[in-house]
Amino acid sequence: MFFSFVDELRAAGIPASMKEHLILLEALDAAVIAARPEEFYYLARATFVKDEGLLDRFDQVFGKVFKGIETSYGTEAVPIPEEWLHKVAELYLTPEQMEEIKSLGSWDEIMEALKARLGEQKGRHQGGSKWIGTGGTSPFGAYGYNPEGVRIGQDGGRQGRAIKVWDKREFRNLDNSKELGTRNIKVALRRLRRFAREGAAEELDLDATIDGTARRGWLDIRMRPERHNAVKLLLFLDVGGSMDPHIKVCEELFSAAHSEFKNLEFFYFHNCVYESVWTDNRRRHSERTPTWDVLHKFGHDYKLVFIGDASMSPYEISHPGGSIEHFNEQAGAVWMQRMVNTYPSAVWLNPLGEQYWGYSQSIGLIRALMQDRMYPLTLEGLDEAMRTLSRKN
Repeated sequence: MFFSFVDELRAAGIPASMKEHLILLEALDAAVIAARPEEFYYLARATFVKDEGLLDRFDQVFGKVFKGIETSYGTEAVPIPEEWLHKVAELYLTPEQMEEIKSLGSWDEIMEALKARLGEQKGRHQGGSKWIGTGGTSPFGAYGYNPEGVRIGQDGGRQGRAIKVWDKREFRNLDNSKELGTRNIKVALRRLRRFAREGAAEELDLDATIDGTARRGWLDIRMRPERHNAVKLLLFLDVGGSMDPHIKVCEELFSAAHSEFKNLEFFYFHNCVYESVWTDNRRRHSERTPTWDVLHKFGHDYKLVFIGDASMSPYEISHPGGSIEHFNEQAGAVWMQRMVNTYPSAVWLNPLGEQYWGYSQSIGLIRALMQDRMYPLTLEGLDEAMRTLSRKN
């Protein structure tokens, strides 16, 4: 099993040497972990994975090789209640019925109503138009309909009308191994280049060696630092929710950025940047980086690139508390303004078709915060964005 595991890792492009295989076996012989699949997973991942961009591929290989390894360890199977296995029937309304349902009003009115009903409601509620429940026309709950409301505990958006979502979501890291669909996109990224020779002298300088040898009369070997792209790039990637249909193109761009820029730092966010960001979607609830730390750590000479569809409730940008999954004390617009002020060379790449931008209030707000430096994630848009970053200092 372990040999096939190593072979599968290599086939997936993860460098797995015999040395690492022996280290894993040695650790198992020394009983450094308990005999549980979860602990073996983390031990194997720590042994073989040296680049966070390979984490997703490692998970796929591990799931393929060790599928079915988990057992009940002697516990008896407990039947799952049937009601847990079936989602409550969703409510489908005619257009005329939808037109009759009225919104509660502004953001403040909706949030005050939710607070009041949380205090009053004592149990589960299904259907209806007031309480927090499922399958009704209340502004609060899941699998129902209301022009504006708070979605709670639903596995995905249906109407696209919620002004806030309360739910814990799991996102997947982007894979930096994905090859771009066309060479033209790679060429567009290469417009943002500024070559320099920095660091240790590790590369043979053939011309200087020949010149020095001719002048001195003996072999005079000259070395020089390796030539590389000196542009510093700070990449912020929107993940989850409405970005799921755009995973492929974002992975392609993420992969190209890894190959083109030696000085690349990346972070994930969801919908809008707030007081913290993260680098691993599996640990985004426990390991976050304060946005203030990012602003203070990376200098003004970094080029800033956001990748996201900017499609969200406008309250997520304009109001405190509008963020998904947590209460943000400061509005998203405040943090976006800080980012743009700190990094004057900044653009936003939007995978959503430009013809749809005018229909979304949130896209208009983000474009204004970016000083209209939003470009479609197309060949032409990417080329124009790189030209803009090249002009900015």
